[in-house]
Order: sequence, then structure tokens, then C-alpha cells
Amino acid sequence: MSFTLAAGAKVPEFNLPGSDGRMHSHQDVKGRNGTLIFFTCNHCPYVVGSEDRQKALFDSLAAKGVAMAAIHSNETKDHPTDTFDAVKARMQEKGFRWLSLHDEEQFIARAFGAERTPHYFLFDKNGVLAYSGRQDNSPRDASKAETHELEDAVADMLAGRAVALPRTDAIGCNIKWWDKEKHWMPGEACDLDYLQQRSAARRP
Repeated sequence: MSFTLAAGAKVPEFNLPGSDGRMHSHQDVKGRNGTLIFFTCNHCPYVVGSEDRQKALFDSLAAKGVAMAAIHSNETKDHPTDTFDAVKARMQEKGFRWLSLHDEEQFIARAFGAERTPHYFLFDKNGVLAYSGRQDNSPRDASKAETHELEDAVADMLAGRAVALPRTDAIGCNIKWWDKEKHWMPGEACDLDYLQQRSAARRP
């Protein structure tokens, strides 16, 4: 059984403290046409390399009625730059306009099956998972991106089509789990065959 939430699953329930000082559930953060929830952190170079694309993505999704929220789940004993105070400071520094949520106990990261930062989960307006994985194939360097899986999934979802490629491998640093070695991954976590996915997703 895969560690990561399968396409078609309902959004896991959560109630997490937000960067605005309030508690938030899915009902609080969802958009009228869908919700993008992504797991992230401050220190990962794959996240840092994605930040400008994430800002553009937020604006694009907002115009389409799709909400976007971040969840921060990394342990902070060995990764002090990922504390939630540091998260809020970076949000202000970089001008991030999405809501960030703090999953200190890591229960929500486990419920979603988040493996890496960044790791995106796209839910439709009914809270059903339409896509999970990466934004594109080069989160660290936008100039080398050759794919746009998340954008394609959003287009399919909003058009009422089945998402052609509902799951891809997230590319990034692994989630930093409490009381685990820094490179530890859950035993159920597995990589997908990207070339096979890409072939299957080709449209006539």
C-alpha cells in the first residue's frame, strides 16, 4: 500500500494553527473551485528554487477560484530555520500571500503521505484528490523545466475531465521527521516510473 494519498481520496481532516494566528480546517481554506495544499519548508533548495513559480501559481489559481495553502511539517530541532516563526518571517520577506499552516506533530504530513518539499496535493471543489506530486520536473531551476504537470492537472480538473496524470513523484528534500535520521523515508514510500507516466499521459 502506498504511503501517499491516492487519487480519488477525500482530503484528510486537519485543524492547524495558521500564519494569521488562527486555527484552520480544510473548510476554512478551500476555494470555490478547488484547493491546492502543498508541503514545504524554508531551507530546502528545491523549495527556494520554486518560490517565484509558487507566487505566480498563487495568482493564477486565485483568478480561477482555486485556493492555495502551505503546510510546514519539518522537525525543527536539527532544522531551526524551519521554525514557524522563521516561516512567518520568510513569508513577509518574500511577499508570500498564501496561508501557511503548522503541522508540528506531523500527523497531517502522515495523513496526506507527504514525502518531500515541495509536495503538492490538488483537491477538487468536493475535497477529492485530483493530483499529487510536483509542479514541474525542475523545481530547483525554472530554466530547466520541461514539463508542467500541476498546471495540466488544474486545467483538467477545472474542465471537468479526469486528470490525465493524477500522480507524479515529488522532487525535493525529504520531509524531516522527528526522531528519525535526516534522510529517512517511510517504508511504504516509493518512486514512480516517470517515463512510463509521461508515455501514458501523452494525448493524441
